[in-house]
Amino acid sequence: MTRTDFPAATRVPAQQARWARTWPPLSAIAVAVGVWWLCTGVLPADDSLVRQFAPHHVLPALGELTERGVLASDIGLSLRRLLVGLLIAVVLGIPAGLLIGLNSTVERATTPLVQFLRMISPLSWAPIAVALFGIGDQPVIFLIAAASVWPVILTTAGGVRAIDQGLLEVARSFHATRLELLTAVILPAIAAHVQTGVRVALGVGWVVLVPAEMLGVRSGLGYQILNARDQLAYDQVVAVIVVIGVLGSALDWLTRRALGARDE
Repeated sequence: MTRTDFPAATRVPAQQARWARTWPPLSAIAVAVGVWWLCTGVLPADDSLVRQFAPHHVLPALGELTERGVLASDIGLSLRRLLVGLLIAVVLGIPAGLLIGLNSTVERATTPLVQFLRMISPLSWAPIAVALFGIGDQPVIFLIAAASVWPVILTTAGGVRAIDQGLLEVARSFHATRLELLTAVILPAIAAHVQTGVRVALGVGWVVLVPAEMLGVRSGLGYQILNARDQLAYDQVVAVIVVIGVLGSALDWLTRRALGARDE
């Protein structure tokens, strides 16, 4: 066997492994689209409103939105609001989680308040956000940050509490300062927990973004759903919903790659 035979020999198992990972999700997507088409494009009567939600209307509706020049701008505005709100949540949530995790007195004092606030629906703050910030991006960003900060706080605090105390004792035995203890031991030890918190926060923020954009702003994907509904363009409503799902999945995938997470 020549040396050039080895790549060919290893290529087939690699392709098989890739196909083994690929076909289950592709099959599930195909089944879901088939059920969607059956329930909206086949079973309903010809004059039924449900037929406007059929999958074969999505691409023409997306084409119409693109030609009007609103789809790309709405996507850009929604992503900007999401990222700004998520950044605020991370900047506030990680220090708060560190403080709660490192200080038992602070933990006992803040636990009732944290549990109370995080169980309030973020959209409950919408009237207050509009009253404080007016109409525009600010209330949307506020609602995203208010929803996303809790996963960051809780996972960061949980990561601190999960640190092996032996690591801290070893660092103290070498007379490490508090700053050195934080940067060399605590932050690396909780990195995985923070990554999980950021990923959860991204999902929560993305879910809150759409209804938040229905509260007075005149741009974004949430607004576009209301606008299409008011025009009775239900095919465009479904098209925007599909865009929201695809973008959300893409954001989660990019977050896992950026944070170094592996596929399960």
